Amino acid sequence: MKTVDLNADMGESFGDWVMGQDAEILKVISSANVACGFHAGDPDVMAQTMALAKSERVGIGAHPGFSDLQGFGRRRMHLPDKTLRHMIQYQIGAAQGMARAAKADLRHVKLHGALSNMCSEDQALSEACYGAVQEIAPDLIIMVLAATAQQKAVEELGCLWAGEIFADRAYHADATLVARGQPGAVIHDPGVAAPRIVKMVQAGAITPETGDPIPAAIDTICLHGDGPTALAIAQSTRAALQRAGIEIACFHGRRGRF
Repeated sequence: MKTVDLNADMGESFGDWVMGQDAEILKVISSANVACGFHAGDPDVMAQTMALAKSERVGIGAHPGFSDLQGFGRRRMHLPDKTLRHMIQYQIGAAQGMARAAKADLRHVKLHGALSNMCSEDQALSEACYGAVQEIAPDLIIMVLAATAQQKAVEELGCLWAGEIFADRAYHADATLVARGQPGAVIHDPGVAAPRIVKMVQAGAITPETGDPIPAAIDTICLHGDGPTALAIAQSTRAALQRAGIEIACFHGRRGRF
């Protein structure tokens, strides 16, 4: 039986301002990527999100991004290598501390937004980010955009890793995501997203907008928690996978080349 993890970005509210449907999405997914306060979130939100994830028996991960609250971490920044590495380590340290306070384990790391997109195009940048993780928490599983420069980086570094695809995003022929500002970049229809993901998991390949399917390590599927149809997409995707005989469970990580 095939097994796949379902993940979502969590803890992106700030103070009284609410982002997403975390409580509802946590009932659907098996792994949560918790914002670390740089692109979104705050200490109270981190604590609440991790406690709720633990109660739902959902795996907890750190979701570091650029220091860009106003732009929600979606604006590209160019930082010195040392600064970038420290930025990643600082956020992971915060996530480790909050998870420990919640009597939970931090299992994985997933880069956020513009930082993730830049790393999907740039192996050296990915190696800087993931090397920083290795220095302080080598047992964490690194979630990468499958079949991109991120995957090449973890393979080269010998990290424990998991390959990710997106339920609600369109792909280029090189397995990078179509930019959000482009037409059709984000899929809002559950009736489109769910069967598309089932086909990808069954084929073990990403289906880009143009070009041939791209063989990929599909260990986890991202289900976003914000947007008017996010919960419906999450629920329909989980149901469609289960109807196809695909089990939902936390990933264990892999090491080496795919």
